[in-house]
Amino acid sequence: MKKIGLFFGSFNPIHIGHLILANYILENSDMDELWFVVSPQNPFKEKKSLLKDHNRLDMVQLAVKNYPKMRASNVEFSLPQPSYTIDTLTYLHEKYPDYSFSLIMGEDNLDGLHKWKNSKTLIKNHHIIVYPRMFEGEKKDSEYLQHENISLIKAPTIELSATEIRNMIKNGKNVRPMLPPEVFDYLDGSSFYK
Repeated sequence: MKKIGLFFGSFNPIHIGHLILANYILENSDMDELWFVVSPQNPFKEKKSLLKDHNRLDMVQLAVKNYPKMRASNVEFSLPQPSYTIDTLTYLHEKYPDYSFSLIMGEDNLDGLHKWKNSKTLIKNHHIIVYPRMFEGEKKDSEYLQHENISLIKAPTIELSATEIRNMIKNGKNVRPMLPPEVFDYLDGSSFYK
């Protein structure tokens, strides 16, 4: 059975922190591939701040083109919006019955996991890989970390924020070191985020 890691996000834009984390997970697990699932609309985020879906997908495709085990996925583009992870996973299981899917998420998402649609089913039926994030204020251990389907990995903590990158672009600051070169070139020749 082919093992696929699913890294969901807006990727608005994708940055080197995403790639470093994805590469670390691939190199330190038995996953065959990692898919960056570009979400058209996260139910917890406003859509107005998002670049168009196809532009964000283009950037992810450019960013992963030299990584044979990574790919960009537009699976949620054809599903009802807003996107719910459980619905996407159900669809993927039907489309790829011979694949095993693991969900990849930041540790900061655990405390809000109970708010996700069908969260108990999600945790019961899917392996979840949790990577560390920096926390504002006091860090508390989540009850979910005790669950057999949830694994906390000791990936490097890289705190790059797509919001910060967008603000820097808007203010004419240099973001070249924060982005894959192909993504920087894509944005540099556009008026995106300005």
